[in-house]
Amino acid sequence: MAQPVDLRVRLGSLDFANPILAASGTFGYGVEFAHLVDLNRLGGFVTKGLSARPMAGAAAPRLAETAGGLLNAVGLQNIGVEAFIREKLPLLRKYRTVVLANVFGSTPGEYIEVIQALERAEGVAGYELNISCPNTDGGGREFGVDPEMTGRLVAQARKAAKRPLWVKLSPNVTNIVTIARAAEESGADALTVANTYPGMAIDIRTRRSHLGRLSGGLSGPAIKPLTLKLVWETSRAVRIPVIGVGGIEKAEDVVEYLMAGAWAVQVGTAHFVNPAIGIELVKGIEKLATVNKVNNINELRGVLQT
Repeated sequence: MAQPVDLRVRLGSLDFANPILAASGTFGYGVEFAHLVDLNRLGGFVTKGLSARPMAGAAAPRLAETAGGLLNAVGLQNIGVEAFIREKLPLLRKYRTVVLANVFGSTPGEYIEVIQALERAEGVAGYELNISCPNTDGGGREFGVDPEMTGRLVAQARKAAKRPLWVKLSPNVTNIVTIARAAEESGADALTVANTYPGMAIDIRTRRSHLGRLSGGLSGPAIKPLTLKLVWETSRAVRIPVIGVGGIEKAEDVVEYLMAGAWAVQVGTAHFVNPAIGIELVKGIEKLATVNKVNNINELRGVLQT
């Protein structure tokens, strides 16, 4: 009889039953999927982005399907951190899966305000900083495109947070390694690689964007080769864990990310097609490991031959 595969992974001080997490923005606040998916069978999930105050988001339409992917322009709609603590956290405490809160703001102070509010509450294991937001104090540039801005923001968040702090990097940079190292040196416990890629889709009949705004973020299988390379580059440059996210649809995709150096993965766009995709991926990687006589999933990390 085959030995059971050990799927457990440890990212910093956080232990996960398996390396499959649901990505921010594609899994709501988690509780919305509880009637469709056994949340306890996931390694964990990241909530949709939380801001200091509620945000209405962008005008519809917010989604546009493309060849091999999906464009989204949701505009960071969310109920705000205080409503999340009051309405969602009590429900999430019922589950043993690891819950991380995605945090964003337009100024460093807004990020810190969200973290401080969550620090006073129970039920969140850690934070994921979305540094792809325009910094209004910095002339509108994204925090995540400049190493110095990244370092300052992460350092301030590190001082405010007693829990683990992950940083979600932008792929829209000349050299992701410099941003990754700045985040690591400023106190990040792990790095999520990466956010969506800017893109457009035009309705030739109306001569307008297919979205409510001119452009959006591209996700889905089309971006996997691009992000896989970023994960490989980043994992070789830092000592902290890297979480790969981008275009994962099947167990083989997960294994590719692990072989490129990821410690775990986040699944995003595939949830729109199949809400239970995370559970299926857990079963899939277990089967692949068994067939290939891999007893511990961590044995696959970083084995890419160069």
